[in-house]
Amino acid sequence: MFIPFLDSLRRHGVPVSLREWLDLMGGLQAGIAGWSVDGFYHLARLALIKDERHLDRFDRAFSESFAGLEHIPIEALVHEQSIPREWLEKLAEKILTAEERAKVEGSGSFEALMEKLRERLAEQQARHQGGNKWIGTAGTSPFGAYGYNPEGVRIGQDHGRHRSAVKVWDKREFRDFDDRVELGTRNIKVALKRLRQWARHGANEELDLPATIRATADHGYIDVQTRPERHNAVKVLLFLDVGGSMDSHSRMVDELFSAARAEFKHLEHFYFHNCLYEGLWKDNHRRWTEQIPTWDVMHRFGGDYKCIFVGDAAMSPYEIAVPGGANEHWNDESGEIWLRRACETWPNHVWLNPIAQEHWGFTQSIAMIGQIFENRMMPLTLQGLTQAMKALG
Repeated sequence: MFIPFLDSLRRHGVPVSLREWLDLMGGLQAGIAGWSVDGFYHLARLALIKDERHLDRFDRAFSESFAGLEHIPIEALVHEQSIPREWLEKLAEKILTAEERAKVEGSGSFEALMEKLRERLAEQQARHQGGNKWIGTAGTSPFGAYGYNPEGVRIGQDHGRHRSAVKVWDKREFRDFDDRVELGTRNIKVALKRLRQWARHGANEELDLPATIRATADHGYIDVQTRPERHNAVKVLLFLDVGGSMDSHSRMVDELFSAARAEFKHLEHFYFHNCLYEGLWKDNHRRWTEQIPTWDVMHRFGGDYKCIFVGDAAMSPYEIAVPGGANEHWNDESGEIWLRRACETWPNHVWLNPIAQEHWGFTQSIAMIGQIFENRMMPLTLQGLTQAMKALG
């Protein structure tokens, strides 16, 4: 019965191996998920998903395969075989009075529970609004629709009110993790997290629980131990192309810059226009009065920095290949020379291009910079960022 689910996963682009599928079947056979649909959902997600990018695809495949399981018709409640026993026992705690529960528990019979549920169904002859007992709407009864009960069975309702009754997968909490969705700050952070090298430095501000336990056992009294917080030790240089054709990509670059600032503790950024030349700047309003010599940047930041260029690489080929080819000033040395110097200074380098990769072939300057960077130019997409982080790692 689960083969269509496997087909749906593969159709939605979730790479599920045979080993992972057998792990899921083994978990089901061991009773890990019990009789809970939500339990099966979480077990399947744990066994089958190995990359957060596929979480949203998994949710869509699950919803497609098991749509309708969250709807339980009234007539199904009359037959105890239709609902797992533990569900009904838990629901009974919500709808039966203390006296009624005492009678059921006194009899020790599961059939008595079902009989009491049948009586509740038989007593109600009309629609009920609000309240906590009848099968109705907008109340706290565990049976009905559009009400509040965290353990409820939904009847006659097209969607959940609080997303806590069975059908949790349609909420799609992980939609932002799909690498095929639109780029955004949160998505960029997910991709940048792949470039991490943890280190502890700074003041001792974080509780070291294992060391505290050891010290307390050794000394016979509570001896609190602390340690420096763990931070991402990766050092990043970010060179951002601004102005001209990059204006149409400014929002995307802003999101990348914001995410990079949040993710990397050691981040330095500089601006350039079109191609790298002898001067850089950190404030676009003072680009002509407070330029920083590129040589100074190369001497200041060592080869242990990861170097990321961001630009559309769309310009006249002369701006790259010819001295004096820059469109805003006279450059004594060509842009190609400066780019090659940057690649030699920072061996771990990439170029991120916001132009769609299928359009790169129509611009000669993109091909020229791609050759200088030895094919380490990636598109500014989630997939491209993932590839870039692997190349930098």
